[in-house]
Amino acid sequence: MLLVGLVVEQAWAQVLTWDEAVVEARGQTVDWYMWGGSPAVNAYVNGYLARELKARYDITLRQVPVKDIAEVVSKLVVEKQAGKDSGGSVDLMWINGENFRTCIRHNLLYGPFADLLPNQHYVDWSSPTVANDFGTPVEGMESPWGSAQVVMIYDAARIPEPPRSMQALLDWIKANPGRFSYPAPPDFTGSVFIRHIFYHVGGPAEWWQGDYTEAELQAAADATFEVLRDLRPSLWRGGSTYPDSPVRMNTLFADGEIDFSFSYHQGEASRAIHDGLFPETVRTFVFNEGTIANTHFVAIPFNARDKAAAMVVADFLLFPEAQREKAVPEVWGDFPVISRDRLPPEWQQRFADLKRGPATLEDSVLQSHQLPEPPSEILIHLEQGWEMQVLKNR
Repeated sequence: MLLVGLVVEQAWAQVLTWDEAVVEARGQTVDWYMWGGSPAVNAYVNGYLARELKARYDITLRQVPVKDIAEVVSKLVVEKQAGKDSGGSVDLMWINGENFRTCIRHNLLYGPFADLLPNQHYVDWSSPTVANDFGTPVEGMESPWGSAQVVMIYDAARIPEPPRSMQALLDWIKANPGRFSYPAPPDFTGSVFIRHIFYHVGGPAEWWQGDYTEAELQAAADATFEVLRDLRPSLWRGGSTYPDSPVRMNTLFADGEIDFSFSYHQGEASRAIHDGLFPETVRTFVFNEGTIANTHFVAIPFNARDKAAAMVVADFLLFPEAQREKAVPEVWGDFPVISRDRLPPEWQQRFADLKRGPATLEDSVLQSHQLPEPPSEILIHLEQGWEMQVLKNR
């Protein structure tokens, strides 16, 4: 029997079977707090997902867009301290990285629940990027729903042969002043550019997945900031300002003010071509040494009002039909988190038949050039250090 609900602090008073959870979820409303900066993502959530969840389970899905999920996590910390253990306004969160780490440290999540979802059998939990979220073991406290990898974006009509390593890119930036920029951290896309430089100067990515000393981290971080300070005069507008978001960086690229953009979404360039933002000649590449990849998740707060419906939503996100729909380039182009070899043959073929956008790299290229995210402690150290050591150190 598949059980829903475990006897933990702030768990349901009643332990439910999966069938009972589905029944209880009917008529409930899931307020899903999530980053709202992508029109494609918003359309998928408010269109396909909302429609299917209502038709199949009589669940109303209500997106609550936020700029930074950290604001929601801070709200949960306050509610936890105030003893508000039920009736919370947040039923589901799109979350990963340092925000998940904070939730675990402060006991802000309901669970473990992910292992109880029927569609989890499509997920390969032996994958390091699924089992660990920026170095924090998942252990059923959040459920995966997509995968992502950083790609560099360029226009082949402008630059037929782009620099294909981090060192080559740094050399190109200095040789072409004013033609490159990156979003200011803590923007996630800007932050991941810094993490690539950290790996470039601080040692192989795999080394930082194990034990390291504070002195070793500080030495690698100092070397990273030195590279970034040295790079600053060669950036767009002499490094006097930075794009405030990936959207702004893409606009600068599309307008010809800079020659590269980059994204933590393998299919974003193809989507931008489809939407008319980028010209047909735009393509993507990954560094020879690899680019950072991760998994994104959903989690249920400890005091969520409609936990039953939140679990049903989390399960539906893993349904093959839902995973394939969001993988369609014209819909979103997000890469599936379920493993194709775990699917029935007909669904394996349906995923194989998916058309790939013109700027999207083949799976074999992406998967053979993946680097793991560093632990959240390193991410936080680099983001905080960038403000003091790069932005304010002039």
